[in-house]
Amino acid sequence: SDEAQATAVIHRALDLGVTFFDTAEMYGPQTNEIQVGKALAGRRNDAFVATKFGIGYNADRTALAVDGTPANVRRAIEGSLKRLNMDHVDLYYLHRVDPNTPIEETVGAMGELVTEGKVRFLGLSEAAPETIRRGHAEHPITALQTEYSLWSREPEDGVLETVRELGIGFVPYSPLGRGFLSGDIRSIDDLEPGDFRRSNPRFMGENFQKNLDLVEAIKGIAADKGVTAAQLALAWVLAQGEDLVPIPGTRRIATLEQNAAAADIVLTAEDLAAIEAVFPKDAASGHRYAEAARAAL
Repeated sequence: SDEAQATAVIHRALDLGVTFFDTAEMYGPQTNEIQVGKALAGRRNDAFVATKFGIGYNADRTALAVDGTPANVRRAIEGSLKRLNMDHVDLYYLHRVDPNTPIEETVGAMGELVTEGKVRFLGLSEAAPETIRRGHAEHPITALQTEYSLWSREPEDGVLETVRELGIGFVPYSPLGRGFLSGDIRSIDDLEPGDFRRSNPRFMGENFQKNLDLVEAIKGIAADKGVTAAQLALAWVLAQGEDLVPIPGTRRIATLEQNAAAADIVLTAEDLAAIEAVFPKDAASGHRYAEAARAAL
């Protein structure tokens, strides 16, 4: 992203009352934390900053490596604080669960960062119900971040029930289906060369058209309400509960403003039923991740 444009987007978000900013060591990698840190310089007290650690690509970017060891917890937080130019982060997530490190060891090491004042609250990402319970027993977990949208509703199969039982907030990432649910992507050629979505199963082959047909139905409902398809998709996520805080991303101020306005859209029971009728659970075609990333879920 263009640094000046990205900073302008973040500043406009603050002006609109958006306070929750999400980044990660892996994004860039590392460059996104630097950008967020620069943009929030001088306005740190206006923002609640979350970042994540524990996953990265191998050298040739063909597979993901997950590391939840206590040693990596220590290494990662020091790097994130330096890049963000902050003395603490508000919410620190384990980006993916390390199958080779007991979750108690990872969360225990993360909890030490809370004691030291480097982190205020702890989070997990893409964790299963039993993992959430075990981690929460070691140190209170404040938030779980997992993909959730009209076309990715897996959290409804036990995860949402678990976090609500434990009093953990839920942060849906990709609430717009990586942009697909906006209806603005009409062809794979709308994506720039090198865009990672070109290798996402839902954007490929026959899946693309099947999913586009679902979005067209959503656009019809949105038009009847006088909103955009993206706003309707975000309003649907928000309507699933007061404990859900979605994190749509954008590079553009106009899109940011439209996303923020979705918080004011009220969906009636009839609206929700109409959306469910045209876009039921499991309707999306294709897996939500390519094979290389799927192994880390």
